[in-house]
Amino acid sequence: MSEFMRKLKVLKENYVRLIDRSNVPTVNNNGVYTRYEFPVLTSAHAPIYWRYDLNPETNPLLLERLGVNATFNPGAIELNGKIYLIVRVEGVDRKSFFAIAESDSPVDNFKFWEYPVLLPETDNPDTNVYDMRLTKHEDGWIYGVFCTERKDPNAPAGDLSSAVAQGGIVRTKDLKAWERLPDLKTPSAQQRNVVLHPEFVDGKYAFYTRPQDGFIDAGSGGGIGWGLSESMNPAVIEQETIVDTRYYHTIKEVKNGQGAAPIKTDKGWLHIAHGVRNTAAGLRYVLYMFMTSLEDPSLVIHAPGGHLIAPEGIERVGDVSNVVFCNGVIAKESGEVYIYYASSDTRIHVAETTVEKLVDACVNTPEDLFRSRTSVEQRSALISANLKLMETPEFAFLKD
Repeated sequence: MSEFMRKLKVLKENYVRLIDRSNVPTVNNNGVYTRYEFPVLTSAHAPIYWRYDLNPETNPLLLERLGVNATFNPGAIELNGKIYLIVRVEGVDRKSFFAIAESDSPVDNFKFWEYPVLLPETDNPDTNVYDMRLTKHEDGWIYGVFCTERKDPNAPAGDLSSAVAQGGIVRTKDLKAWERLPDLKTPSAQQRNVVLHPEFVDGKYAFYTRPQDGFIDAGSGGGIGWGLSESMNPAVIEQETIVDTRYYHTIKEVKNGQGAAPIKTDKGWLHIAHGVRNTAAGLRYVLYMFMTSLEDPSLVIHAPGGHLIAPEGIERVGDVSNVVFCNGVIAKESGEVYIYYASSDTRIHVAETTVEKLVDACVNTPEDLFRSRTSVEQRSALISANLKLMETPEFAFLKD
């Protein structure tokens, strides 16, 4: 066997070992959800033939030619009993693209399809595309709404970082053939984290938006917006209203945005969102929940304080550290829920829970009262009630 083939065989063996590895739940959890030990997807999950030229004549040293830097921020959907993630894959050239990974299991053994998605372009080609949310809409289509980024045409000469973000839209029936629709039009200069509601509202298509003044900074904008469109081709929102606003000295003081499409429950629409605050070490992204009315999905009826998921351990390390981000959730008919979240713009994890647990946590977790004093009073009330319980024989074992 040649040295080339020997190296290739080792690459293949390591790849198969990674793909076939079983995932196991972790011991530490808060009762609301369970984390898993291993990421469900990493850059190493990208097929060998995506990264290497396998021809020994043109690549005799078997060197990687087109590297993959990260796999993160996936949309998620269940079709015909299989789980599909539409993954944001970032090459070492910094360009993001979409690729489908498939598994029979929601927690492991994901394998990428042979080719990434060759996304159709508009007349104004995207420079970068990322963070697609998938929505099975009641009109029969599966819509993908993603961020399309282009260089700001009004940027000063020499400014190569200013960009304009908008909501790109595609639709499909099978995740293979994609039809590109015009970008979403709204009154806002910048749009990121746009999500399509899965049902018609007053006969119209409903969107959760995130209006911003700038590409990075929310400015006077921010918050999770709400708007209606008569059509998807084109989708035009004439008026945006803020559903879930930002608040000073909270987990969402800098920015917040809708994650995946909300989950319909008998108590309301359950939302998983991300919130951003500033720290001495930079921005910190966490996930949180809220619930809106079944009759009026723009009306918040429950807003528990604090975060649902924050980065822990290795999740805190990566290209953009101290970040968790979610734009893909699967709620199975059995009531199980799988939250696919990325850590530090590098890898993808899964948290397992149920609709029952999420609704309980959303409805019964106290709201943020916005001051240290009221926070202590809130916690003291819980302590007082528990100490009384611990005086009873049934709970006496909890005493020191």
